[in-house]
Amino acid sequence: MTTTATLAHASLLRQYLVLTKPRVTQLAVFCAVIGMFLASPGLPDPGTVIAGTIGIWMLAAAAFALNCLIESKIDARMLRTARRATARGAITPTQVLIFSGLLGGLGMLVLYYWVNALTMWLTLATFIGYAVIYTIILKPLTPQNIVIGGLSGAMPPALGWAAVAGSVPAEAWLLVLIIFIWTPPHFWALALYRQHDYQRSGLPMLPVTHGQTFTTLHVLLYSYILLAGTLLPFVIRMSGPLYLAAAILLGARFIQYAHQLHRQYSDELARALFRYSIIYLALLFGALLLDHWVRLL
Repeated sequence: MTTTATLAHASLLRQYLVLTKPRVTQLAVFCAVIGMFLASPGLPDPGTVIAGTIGIWMLAAAAFALNCLIESKIDARMLRTARRATARGAITPTQVLIFSGLLGGLGMLVLYYWVNALTMWLTLATFIGYAVIYTIILKPLTPQNIVIGGLSGAMPPALGWAAVAGSVPAEAWLLVLIIFIWTPPHFWALALYRQHDYQRSGLPMLPVTHGQTFTTLHVLLYSYILLAGTLLPFVIRMSGPLYLAAAILLGARFIQYAHQLHRQYSDELARALFRYSIIYLALLFGALLLDHWVRLL
């Protein structure tokens, strides 16, 4: 009896965890942490890094949970998301609202009292941008939803920078710009091999509204723009040769994938590009941090 109850509680906790989209949250928090380290000429204050990471994670997780609630009917029509607790009705809207509210509220308190007010307000604005402006307004309205709404998902480096420096200079916004450019080809690769899912959902995603060829062309064009954007940290002397080499090599591989996808489309290639895009961003920001530390030595 006790074992059954324990398993049921563990299963419920896992369902709540899934609502926070852990993989996406981890990547966002990783980019925020990179921003924290780049904002400091040496090692940033450990307490600020820990508190900033926790607070940003909480608000990001709260935004994703609210997103799952808002899109529960859409998720129920898609194979990729049909098993979410909100789509199945296993967790009620009231429970999700309480869960999201507690996470978001605690996150704001952590950021306000242990980091700074600027980071709290910027993170709250990001929460509203994703959960409300993108999810409710843009996503069902236009096939350019991920382009316009991508700003909220691109904010983590600026949040991390603000946590440590108490300001958001041009260098931080340049990191935001890189993620902003990266988001459309990253997401469209997913939308391409999940096109039938999005057709069932009723959302006006680019592969559904404009077709496969049009979308792969845009993925290709954005991959070139992305390469150009990632060279800017070197151009403004924010980074050195180590980062430059990494940006060129990683960007060249991204473009190669995009060319292959446009010339001879397959779901396998789209899936490969989607997976690579995640690795790409992590390695690019990791190279930026490594270059930063090397230049300090």
